[in-house]
Amino acid sequence: MYLVVGLGNPEKKYFNTPHNMGFAAANRLAEKLNAEFTKVECKAVTAHVKVNGVKVIIAKPVTYMNLSGDAVAELVRKYKVEKGNLAVVYDDTDIPMGQLRVRAQGSAGSHNGLKSVVASLGTEAFARVRIGIGKDTPMARIDYVLSQLSDEDSELLAPAVERAASALSEFVHGAPIDAVMRTYNTK
Repeated sequence: MYLVVGLGNPEKKYFNTPHNMGFAAANRLAEKLNAEFTKVECKAVTAHVKVNGVKVIIAKPVTYMNLSGDAVAELVRKYKVEKGNLAVVYDDTDIPMGQLRVRAQGSAGSHNGLKSVVASLGTEAFARVRIGIGKDTPMARIDYVLSQLSDEDSELLAPAVERAASALSEFVHGAPIDAVMRTYNTK
């Protein structure tokens, strides 16, 4: 079984912000797999679907970004998800706007949501798909990531969200994460 978790904030006022790119990618993946978010469990809204006979859960934590690890850890325990079958998708201010980075594992960097996931799981050994939201702005980082996206930024991010969903789709269809990295990492 596979678990894909999109990180974001659950309130409507955050839906069109840079910090909710993980939710946007999870929503797009669910569309691609004809799955619907119909269940609330383990501090997350989830969509369940089978891909080639294998169960796939797509989750969006309702804990708010900085406590995302609570939901991820509960889902991993409940469904006995192997670390190699877990992928987390989220925004990253250290990557230029609209670029994508797929990694098999690694540190949480400065992202508080991912820090929470790493702390709750006790490991950095899970796949992650990072959607670049970095740009020069005079705003403090917290103000920027929670600000509404401009039309221009939305246009730059839409293809990245689509590529993230495609990368995650290949992952849950059984593609090794190294192959996904080779295909989807951009410069």
